[in-house]
Amino acid sequence: MSKIPHFTFDLDAPGVNTGHLFVPKGADCEALSLPVFSLNKGKGPRLLITGGCHGNELEGPIVARRIIDWLPGAQTCGRVIIVPELNPLAVQAWNRNTPIDGLNLNRVFPGRADGSVTERIADAVSRLLLPMADTVLDLHSFGPLWEFPPATTTHPIADADLMAKTLRMAEAFKLPMTLVWEHDDTPGMFDTFAQNQGKVFVCAELGGGTVGAEDLGIYEAGVRNALIALGLVEGEAEYPTFRQQKSSQTLETLTSDWLRSPARGIFEPRCSVLDEVKQGDLIGILHSMDSLSASSVDIRAPTRSVVCAVKSGLHVEANDGVALLGRPLNP
Repeated sequence: MSKIPHFTFDLDAPGVNTGHLFVPKGADCEALSLPVFSLNKGKGPRLLITGGCHGNELEGPIVARRIIDWLPGAQTCGRVIIVPELNPLAVQAWNRNTPIDGLNLNRVFPGRADGSVTERIADAVSRLLLPMADTVLDLHSFGPLWEFPPATTTHPIADADLMAKTLRMAEAFKLPMTLVWEHDDTPGMFDTFAQNQGKVFVCAELGGGTVGAEDLGIYEAGVRNALIALGLVEGEAEYPTFRQQKSSQTLETLTSDWLRSPARGIFEPRCSVLDEVKQGDLIGILHSMDSLSASSVDIRAPTRSVVCAVKSGLHVEANDGVALLGRPLNP
């Protein structure tokens, strides 16, 4: 059996083709075969769609499979490659990280051929999948512990031209929120690795909490809008309906915009995502469970802002994030 990553089929063949991306075995586990769908219609944009990078975010794999169902009858040019589950071990365990080595796939790029299983997956994706695409749509969700609107996200990019292209692609989804998200310089992220190669990379954060039929329909409509914007699919893009509205807003958020718990306790949210709040408005209440005589603590908005994410009611430790605020992106 081959000891190097490879495809089990020819992705350059015209038309619809399916097969696997082979990830070699290592000391920690046997080889993996990631199912891959390819639709090659010749000249045009080259798009890679991935899901299942984090195993407890199942909206991505579901939407990826939905796209596979209708894309052959809709795509008019170019090539689309779809990998519904980048990390099947994490998906099967419903775990954010790979259970075998405990690593987060979105923190180990470009990976290592001689590394642990998560690093070997990243190595195979980096060497074989990424070079075949100019644009990457990575389908995530915000995870089960948060309320988050259907959104596309990107990070600030030093290359102004690539930043503009990426923002246009993110806004093309026409989801309720497009978020330019400042973050600490975390090594090994898939998007940073791809952007350093000049590729447009958009992360779709497909809500939070449970997987619901309405949200899945919104996500699928957003991806279709992106395919229309790329010229891969014909049609007219439409804003999906979210909370009885058809609209989208582009926001930015800084690392300082996280609201954090001042102590341990149960967080009670008192707002919803996309709420516009003023300075002093109540975001949530922290209830101490260590002492019933201790007063609850109000957590309030420090400035006028928009609620981008709010944690579901659950036990938190001191300094845990409980809400993320943002503001309209300056043009």
